[in-house]
Amino acid sequence: MRSYLDFLRKPYAARLLGGTLLGRLPNGMGPLAIVLFVRAHGGGYTLAGVLSAVYGLAMAAGQPVLGRAMDRYGQPRILASAAMAAAAGFALLAAFGVRSPAVATAAVVLAGFATPPLEAGLRALWPSVLNGPAEVQAAYALDAASQELLFTVGPLLVIAATAVSTGAALLLTGALGVAGTLVVTTSRPSRAWRGEPGGGHWAGPLRSSGIRVLITALTCVGVSLGVFSVAVVAYADARHASYASGLLLALMSAGALTGGIVYGLRPRRGPAYRRLVLLMAGLAAGYLPLTWAPGMPVMPVLAMASGLFLAPVLACTFTLVDDLAPRGTVTEAFAWLVTAFGVGSSAGAALAGLAGDAGGVHAAFAVAGAGGVLALLVVLVAGPIGASPEAADRSPDVAVTH
Repeated sequence: MRSYLDFLRKPYAARLLGGTLLGRLPNGMGPLAIVLFVRAHGGGYTLAGVLSAVYGLAMAAGQPVLGRAMDRYGQPRILASAAMAAAAGFALLAAFGVRSPAVATAAVVLAGFATPPLEAGLRALWPSVLNGPAEVQAAYALDAASQELLFTVGPLLVIAATAVSTGAALLLTGALGVAGTLVVTTSRPSRAWRGEPGGGHWAGPLRSSGIRVLITALTCVGVSLGVFSVAVVAYADARHASYASGLLLALMSAGALTGGIVYGLRPRRGPAYRRLVLLMAGLAAGYLPLTWAPGMPVMPVLAMASGLFLAPVLACTFTLVDDLAPRGTVTEAFAWLVTAFGVGSSAGAALAGLAGDAGGVHAAFAVAGAGGVLALLVVLVAGPIGASPEAADRSPDVAVTH
């Protein structure tokens, strides 16, 4: 743990990580806040589900667009304006309710699309803030592991805010996004960071074959995660244990948090691609036994084990992006990974529902295992991926004097 303490003592490290986590709380709050608001104002489950899905899809679409803008125009201008626009979207929904579905849809599209790409921005900042690859790897690992807190704390904040009103929960969601964004954008590293020239190609980071491989693989990983979130509900229903879904989700998150922290405790040597293959194999091996769906004395153990390799896979993927992203596209590249993971998760949730209806809980969990295996096959078939020709000669974006 000392390496993490040393990392957090670095100038700006704790501020940037903490501000990013605060600003990303809406990612874990938004879908639930929207559903509760719609239901409280007389909307049906169909409308609530559609608006929540639209919010998620709009967020997935907006991340690469805003990431490209950050590469060209810097972080503060894009992040701050996006956060305020997203907060305006939540406020619009709170003010007008669901009397007009068109207005409600426009509000959630604005709130989702304008979600500031803090996650991508932070990962672009680390190489210019920290000293050397070892510290950057530790930052990526802690970053990936700490994501699990967003989807634990976020819903709890929504529930607490609804004690005032569901509208207050929406306003709080937008306000926290603005607050966290300002913590990041008023820091010197964020103000000093500039994307490299050379990112004007229409395809951006997608012209790198390695980036395309990572996007495809993370989409498959996202499918597994999305399946898990739905399959545990089917498991709880089948076992007549209403508490099981929340418990299994919490244990999976605990496994991811543990795996990420352990992974980042020491520097990792050797080719990152080789590590990614091994970590993907571990991830697939963790998801496959879930198909068994045994009783509660065993299932919690399998749930925690299924999360152990998730954060390490993400951290290793982030390390590869630094070498693979063409010049001037690093933030957009990270944003595409966020989008891929989100789209995969949404697809996985839908597939889990279809599989659960067709074949029960075992079939639902089988789709999670299939997602893990597909992610592994993607990186194996692609073969070793290293620095792209476009990225090979680039230097770190901007060094920040501490």
